[in-house]
Amino acid sequence: MGPLQKRIIEELKVLPTIDPKEEIRKSVDFLKAYLTKHPFLKGFVLGISGGQDSTLVGKLAQIAVEEMRQETKNQDYLFIAVRLPYGTQMDESDCQDSLAFIEPDQILTVNIKEAVDASERALKDAGIEISDFTKGNEKARERMKVQYSIAATKRCAVVGTDHAAEAITGFYTKYGDGGADIVPIFRLNKRQGRMLLSELNCPKHLYEKVPTADLEGDRPQLPDEVALGVKYEEIDDYLEGKAVNETARKRIEQLYNHSKHKRHMPITIFDTFWK
Repeated sequence: MGPLQKRIIEELKVLPTIDPKEEIRKSVDFLKAYLTKHPFLKGFVLGISGGQDSTLVGKLAQIAVEEMRQETKNQDYLFIAVRLPYGTQMDESDCQDSLAFIEPDQILTVNIKEAVDASERALKDAGIEISDFTKGNEKARERMKVQYSIAATKRCAVVGTDHAAEAITGFYTKYGDGGADIVPIFRLNKRQGRMLLSELNCPKHLYEKVPTADLEGDRPQLPDEVALGVKYEEIDDYLEGKAVNETARKRIEQLYNHSKHKRHMPITIFDTFWK
């Protein structure tokens, strides 16, 4: 293992092996501790996409609020699952299966198409024509904006789905799906997340499906691994301290270095980051 691989593993807190039951318990207790520490909060909000990560985090959040209600006798705690399609989502059936598995206290649906398209038109009126890729980031940021509006109204915290395989590559939108109040699966890689879902008896097709951010209109359902140029199995092996082929290692470390700005708070004059 090279020094950079060792440093990345330490930074992202990934363990080479895990006990799924123990990690579920850690995440649920972490979420409960956050609510206890912030008594003005009454629960969590999360956008559900029908993919592995939001399915897992949604289930963990639902378990956490159910335990809070039982332990505190306060029935105000709740988890709000939010559907945030842009028009009609191609894998809507998976979204519905995810919601059926999570069994959230409340489900809200906000279609972001009108807001995103209006933003695109306003930019065009100002002389700025955004690319399809940039519009994908607009979608992600609109989704997070909606979640924070709901959270503010319902006195909830926004839960994020960031995990180690996503963090190392910077495969998320800055101030979009990368923005959240609490991230309960930070430290886990992609395969470890699947292990937790298996332990929770999640339907297999929700975590065995091909991962996709599905943000680009010109390339719908583009697989993450195509966009990244490296397989999740290789990323997971790297994060667990295993040897990977030289091509994969270089690509992973390139993605890590190029996305450092996403893992850093806004730069101040006191930071050494910019010097």
